[in-house]
Amino acid sequence: MNSTKEGKSVIGVSKIIPRHVGEFWTSRQRQASSIHEISYRACFKPQLPRYFIERFSAEGDVVYDPFMGRGTTLIEAALMSRNVIGNDVSPLSRILAEPRLNIPTLEEVEGGLSKIAMSKNSKADIDLSMFFHPDTESEIVSLQKYLAKRKEEKKEDRIDRWIRMVATNRLTGHSSGFFSVYTLPPNQAASPENQKRINATRKQEPGYRIVKEIILKKTRTLLKRIGEDERAVVNAAGTSARFLTADARKTPAIHSESVQLTVTSPPFLNIVQYSQDNWLRGWFNMIDPEAVRITLARTVEKWNGVMSGVFQELYRITRGGGYVAFEVGEVRNGSVKLDEHVIPIGLAAGFHCEGVYINTQKFTKTANIWGIHNNTLGTNTNRIVLFRKYQEGNS
Repeated sequence: MNSTKEGKSVIGVSKIIPRHVGEFWTSRQRQASSIHEISYRACFKPQLPRYFIERFSAEGDVVYDPFMGRGTTLIEAALMSRNVIGNDVSPLSRILAEPRLNIPTLEEVEGGLSKIAMSKNSKADIDLSMFFHPDTESEIVSLQKYLAKRKEEKKEDRIDRWIRMVATNRLTGHSSGFFSVYTLPPNQAASPENQKRINATRKQEPGYRIVKEIILKKTRTLLKRIGEDERAVVNAAGTSARFLTADARKTPAIHSESVQLTVTSPPFLNIVQYSQDNWLRGWFNMIDPEAVRITLARTVEKWNGVMSGVFQELYRITRGGGYVAFEVGEVRNGSVKLDEHVIPIGLAAGFHCEGVYINTQKFTKTANIWGIHNNTLGTNTNRIVLFRKYQEGNS
């Protein structure tokens, strides 16, 4: 690992904030667990939370993510025998995260799928013909109804939740490993009108995809590097895992001074359009994306206001000596560096800023989509502001 340390003043902050620049984690340092391989828009790599979990928490400590997304922080923490709490205002986050903290065997999933009768004459209540072959659509609707009935009758179990998670992730994508014809990547859904245009441009029609086979194939991928010992460690953490669907500024379910480490990445200035990206996942899970109250901060000033509330709540729940690793990016082509806005907010809440970790890595197209600034050709950065809540009497 190459790193340099330098200081930088921040507007409104009297002292120089240390900045640590280098390759602190890369995909080569540790091949991430296959259990992470669930797509979710604007998520960070598992190596990022692992770096901070290893250094600033111990086995049995509580690790928290107030914007958990697909659950990367929680799963990495569970892999290291931490207790975990996850929060996200989107109910889809729990659907994607919780099943991977109670990992089944392939045989259990096969058994669960065998109980589901797939109809050949079921139709969705909306037009999905531009995405799915009629027989595939019928199977998806059969699965949707089965899972809804299990939940309504309070019979939903961990295998049902696993199948729901995988199916939610396999609805649409750009390969034969998805239920749909070729479309956008699986972390966002095209509108029906846009999909019709994609089909016309590519001269394609939806082919028949066997839903159960695709669910089993993806399950094999998720489990391919999970040994029995690793499964036991994650599932043990999963027994005490807590999932909240709350505004990150108000989480009364979390006790004061109970969290050792928070590792998170908040929404960045309305870049992600939740209702547009998740309309199809919402349909499958019978969730109205428009009803999910996502706080969209369209200006830096409003974003600062929202994050001020988040940090006040983080200060309440963080125990003395605990840490917050807050990942932010450079957005709007590098004109806005959110770390410079976060530092004063964290200090105002009562935290001390330990520094900014700037991890350089190979440039990716995905990072470019989110407006992460390229410092040099072929690279981009993660920027993580590390805060600490000092114990009373220490500084």
